[in-house]
Amino acid sequence: MESNNPNYVYENVMQVNDADASRKFLANVFAWMFVALGISAICAYIFANDPSLSAMLRDPETGRGTGLGTIVMFAPLAFILLISFGFNRLSYGILALLFVAYAVVMGISLSYILFIYTSGSVLSVFITSSLLFGVMAVAGYTTHQDLTKFGSLMIMLLVGIIIASLVNMFIHSSGLDKLISYVGVAVFVGLTAYDVQKLKNIGAGLEYGDASAKKMALMGGLTLYLDFVNLFIMLLRVFGRRR
Repeated sequence: MESNNPNYVYENVMQVNDADASRKFLANVFAWMFVALGISAICAYIFANDPSLSAMLRDPETGRGTGLGTIVMFAPLAFILLISFGFNRLSYGILALLFVAYAVVMGISLSYILFIYTSGSVLSVFITSSLLFGVMAVAGYTTHQDLTKFGSLMIMLLVGIIIASLVNMFIHSSGLDKLISYVGVAVFVGLTAYDVQKLKNIGAGLEYGDASAKKMALMGGLTLYLDFVNLFIMLLRVFGRRR
């Protein structure tokens, strides 16, 4: 599971009621998210269906991951940390290149899903995730209720999920794994609404088109990308049919 809410800070953002600026900002955010999802989907499909490429990640005879496969599994986290800590230091162009590279590596790591679950269940869960994500994104954009406290609760639950997942790596409890998956679905559903509202408010306080706005839109795209991918993975763990 990928950790959500990369460690970047929107500093000195003045909140103003500018619906047009907010819509333009969110359009840019979702554009980055969809580009990243498209890149990841293509890379996952290629590596899952090309025997020579998939053999680089897992031994076709034993099904165990190779050294490169292990690196690929952990590389997305390294990219998130690099992008997050470099947010204020790196140029917009460099951040964009890192984001695209992250989407590629993440897609390669997600190719494992197609070895574990049937193609039909992956597709059906992807469609379900898309619909659920869309509903919660609209809810977060349209609601007039402040979701700040709700978002803080979701983030605390997310930390709990990460800790429980690390513990379960050693105890291998199927019951705990199911509990983590169900709670994870609820958490990323809630975070989707919270993050969209947060980004809507941020966009209203920015001058659309300047360098800082572009960088923030990219980081917002990364946040929503993580929300969607983690929601998809959690739903797949609950409803996916294994091969």
